[in-house]
Amino acid sequence: MSSLSARIQEIFNEPGCAKNASKSVAERKKGCNKQLQPGGAAGGCAFDGAKIALQPFTDVAHLVHGPIACEGNSWDNRGAASSDASIWRTGFTTDMSETDIVFGGERRLYKAIKEIINKYDPPAIFVYQTCVPAMIGDDINAVCKAASQKLRKPIIPVNSPGFVGSKNLGNKLAGEALLEHVIGTQEPDHTTPYDVNLIGEYNLSGELWQIKPLLDELGIRILSCISGDGKYREVASSHRARAAMMVCSKAMINVARKMEERYGIPFFEGSFYGIQDSSRSLREIARLLVERGAPSELIGRTDTVIAREEARAWAAIEPYKPRLAGKRALLITGGVKSWSMVAALQEAGLELVGTSVKKSTQQDKERIKELMGQDAHMIEDMTPREIYKMLTNAKADIMLSGGKSQFVALKAAMPWLDINQERCHAYMGYAGIVKLVEEIDKALFNPIWEQLRRPVPWDKMVKGRQTETITQMGGQAAEIAADPQTIRRAKKVCFCKEVDLGTLEDAIRSHGLTSVEAVRQHTDAFGGCCKRRIEDVLATIPVSSPPAMLRAAE
Repeated sequence: MSSLSARIQEIFNEPGCAKNASKSVAERKKGCNKQLQPGGAAGGCAFDGAKIALQPFTDVAHLVHGPIACEGNSWDNRGAASSDASIWRTGFTTDMSETDIVFGGERRLYKAIKEIINKYDPPAIFVYQTCVPAMIGDDINAVCKAASQKLRKPIIPVNSPGFVGSKNLGNKLAGEALLEHVIGTQEPDHTTPYDVNLIGEYNLSGELWQIKPLLDELGIRILSCISGDGKYREVASSHRARAAMMVCSKAMINVARKMEERYGIPFFEGSFYGIQDSSRSLREIARLLVERGAPSELIGRTDTVIAREEARAWAAIEPYKPRLAGKRALLITGGVKSWSMVAALQEAGLELVGTSVKKSTQQDKERIKELMGQDAHMIEDMTPREIYKMLTNAKADIMLSGGKSQFVALKAAMPWLDINQERCHAYMGYAGIVKLVEEIDKALFNPIWEQLRRPVPWDKMVKGRQTETITQMGGQAAEIAADPQTIRRAKKVCFCKEVDLGTLEDAIRSHGLTSVEAVRQHTDAFGGCCKRRIEDVLATIPVSSPPAMLRAAE
């Protein structure tokens, strides 16, 4: 674990992170992670972050070394799409048992690697270290090295046990595994002056395919996408790219910076969400490629394509803008989407009442201020109760978030739209912003919300019957109902509610009753719960002889 600790400290000292660079040396050593809370590992631990970052590589096998629950909880948890191979969607795990914990799981890991190669023959295998094998001391580096030499396949160890930190740290540990074991290990078949890398793009719901046709039209080749719809050979030869675009700096800034240091590949951080950001990113890619030797006419062709696509996108969303004008949106997400989605929503004519910055960098926050003003409402951490209150108080007309927050909006009977990794629609590029506006319009004006906000029919019926009953009550009945003595005598004496207090008192006084059995013979108080109440009533009424006529009748 000493080498892992050293690597974590190196990541904490990442100079490419503006937030980290502003700290003192002592603060940088502490890192950016908050201590994980019990039960918070699902969707938030370092292992999960590493799996999220690498699983979109579609032609490799992803083997989780640990108990089966680690693979079960992380399998297919991101809506990435593949244009070719599907082995990445097969869950592989060593399924460690108590015996493996006692005697070690290294032999079991080697057998699992060998079985995968024999059955599936992937170009490479990523092996993920989890908490249990890390704590018992399994050396996955040694096992992967031995298996790689003997089986003649790249076996990549990903040292990211969940207990070392958060999901974001796991993203960066996955990037370190690529830098150490994958990037630069193969050469591409050929290179062009138009080769670029996209780093931190995961092809969620096929978003990459909304941008790729534009790049193809410009002659720009995506040499490697790390890691959406990526192939092992592409990432292994990605060091020959001429430029790179960092899509999510929170995840893989260390990959972009170190590739610039080692291979001289300049990069910038951009976004393809929204019309203006898409245009800005395309222009920046063209500029970097021209600086690295591409023909200068690329910039002119890029401007031509941008002008055409912008005109189409503005024309497509124009009919929606009057309908969306004045509508307020609450954005509960993080990372790059905390600012990139803001620009897209503003272009659609929506007003942003707040955006979550829990997973955002300082640069992300500065971009938010540029878009929303210096008084922008940036939410560090909003509880579900606070979100519900904001929605019910009509401070927002729609909430855009991930699946975890959808039930808050549904409980408030407010429109909600999924924009996180589980979503079904792609919102990237010029076509993506049009789709986003369409889905927001559908959510806002769906007739179901009006129906949900109406009082339920049975409440109306109950209230109507109560009103009718009160109206029908005459003055005498109202006086009786208002008399305290009448109310007292009408009170049911026990849980079975078979007899009231007045009936008991009348029976006891009329017949001079002195025992529970006698009272039961003269009333309907037969329940077992009535006995104690009868005794209490008998104790409060003095014993008296029954009238002479009643004695004679009896």
